[in-house]
Amino acid sequence: MAYVLDPKIEHLLRRTGCGARQDELDVYRAQSFGGALTRLLDYERLPDDVDQKIGQPGYVGVTTRGQFAPNSVLTDARQRWLFRLVHTDRPLQEKMTLFWHNHFATGYSKVAGIVGTVEATRYMASKASEDPVQVRGQIELFRDMALGNFRDLLVAVAKDAAMLFWLDGYLNTRTRPQENFGREIMELFTMGVGNYTEPDVYAAARVFSGWNLARPGSAADNSQRYQFVYNANQHDVAAKTFSFAIYPDGNKTIPARAAVDGQQDGLDLIEALARNPETPKYLGRKLYRFFVSEAGDIPDSFLDDVSSAYFRSGYDMKTVMRTVLTSREFGDRDNMFTRYSWPVEFVVRAMKDIGWSGFSVDSALTPLANMGQNLFEPPDVAGWDLGKSWFSTGSMLARMNFVSTLAANQRFNLAAAARNDAATPEALLTFVLDALKTPVHDPVVTGAFSDYLRATGAWTGATAQLQQKVPGLVHLVASTPEYQFV
Repeated sequence: MAYVLDPKIEHLLRRTGCGARQDELDVYRAQSFGGALTRLLDYERLPDDVDQKIGQPGYVGVTTRGQFAPNSVLTDARQRWLFRLVHTDRPLQEKMTLFWHNHFATGYSKVAGIVGTVEATRYMASKASEDPVQVRGQIELFRDMALGNFRDLLVAVAKDAAMLFWLDGYLNTRTRPQENFGREIMELFTMGVGNYTEPDVYAAARVFSGWNLARPGSAADNSQRYQFVYNANQHDVAAKTFSFAIYPDGNKTIPARAAVDGQQDGLDLIEALARNPETPKYLGRKLYRFFVSEAGDIPDSFLDDVSSAYFRSGYDMKTVMRTVLTSREFGDRDNMFTRYSWPVEFVVRAMKDIGWSGFSVDSALTPLANMGQNLFEPPDVAGWDLGKSWFSTGSMLARMNFVSTLAANQRFNLAAAARNDAATPEALLTFVLDALKTPVHDPVVTGAFSDYLRATGAWTGATAQLQQKVPGLVHLVASTPEYQFV
């Protein structure tokens, strides 16, 4: 477990991944900060082969109930994503996928209520290369476009089957405009509250009228599926006027068009929203809270830099993220350990820090639910409540119970790893605290850790003593308030 690494790179790995495995640490120990950042951002240079490792020796396990089917069974889809988060060599890709999952929050249960559980999992999680007709689930869309062009991501989300079910776009017609997506693309996906009006919502609903779903294919060969279709006969062809500029010349009106050309209305609005000066500021605030800090105010200079990078690059999120991760604010030591870990971050980091041999990610699913986070099931379109909201008596107990179970499961490996650093209780404590990186503990807390190690009499460092004390100490450290920060 123990390692030596530049604290700035440790910070980078906690924020862009969920901590780091020992083999990751071996790679990043030899890197400069710039080299580590390039490896994280330019992840497409590394093979995307993590799924091929599922079920192989040496990796965290999955629990099968018959055939493992992450493209059609939600429990398996959740297991696959947790597996990826633990074992990917592209941590920033998965972290951005998680960010977009919360940004474009879409809940499985509503989709399942419309199309059934198998189809809902398909539209949420299916891997196109494994689907009979290349259906790509929403999470795979986010993975593919994690650091891509934001405007292109907005277009893809607007046509995504899960989103069309989630925000009722499949019901949007010229005679009954459906406002949900039109509202959220302005309020939650781009400009933010206060930058649009209620008439804008109705105009946006009309813009996207006819952006519906079709169901081609045959049930006989499993080619039948829902997919985006533009229904020209369901599109409102009249002009739509907004309170903000739609075109670069300041024109606020999308002109009347023939129905056959009406899909361009939606593309024009999406382009306008991507171009709006409030959009990178809105994204910048969310990126700051997710990657930099949940404490204090967000500097205007940070938002200005993000906006500049966003427009300079033509809405390229890799350029934006390079700006975020090289910002003065990100590198400020006062911003280390100032983000409350999401339950999934806590679970994955714990597995990376403590171990996973003989453990199944399936065993983390119920604890995650008890901590307040079910992957693929944000509570509403605004996503999860973040920061301190993750913590209650029950959710903190769930975290403590999870690390207790994990540490007990790993007791033999933990004892073996600590053997060379266990001559004294103090040496063992140093080893464990170094492995489970946290902010500095109060001396009263470290004193309590030492008391725990000495509580059963003379210290011998024998195997039996280590198998009892090391997992117990790991449980205590990982249950502290300090370990809940990343």
